[in-house]
Amino acid sequence: MPNNREKGILGENIARDYLAKKGYRIVEKNYRTKVGEIDLIAEKDNILVFVEVKSRTTTSFGLPCEAVNRKKLNRIVKASHVYIKQNGYKDYQVRYDVIEVFLSGDVRINHIENVLYT
Repeated sequence: MPNNREKGILGENIARDYLAKKGYRIVEKNYRTKVGEIDLIAEKDNILVFVEVKSRTTTSFGLPCEAVNRKKLNRIVKASHVYIKQNGYKDYQVRYDVIEVFLSGDVRINHIENVLYT
């Protein structure tokens, strides 16, 4: 049984491949700043998408997306502002998504778009 960090890495790789198959261009992974971190940053159709990936082998403690609370979203938003400023994405629309990766049995993905409007 993989540990939590290994599950997280596996889930992020699965999410990255999923987004690539959907036509997204992955521009950054595991972006970190003093104010927060972002698992994946992708671009499609002039939209910059900041993605939080949550992986679980069981839902005994709730759905993966339930771990993305207001405090976590605020850190993601602050980190996204730093990223946009550093990388010149000022003319892009911005979206915040959560991708749930269920690792037990057949791998399942649930892509939740627009978890936060800015």
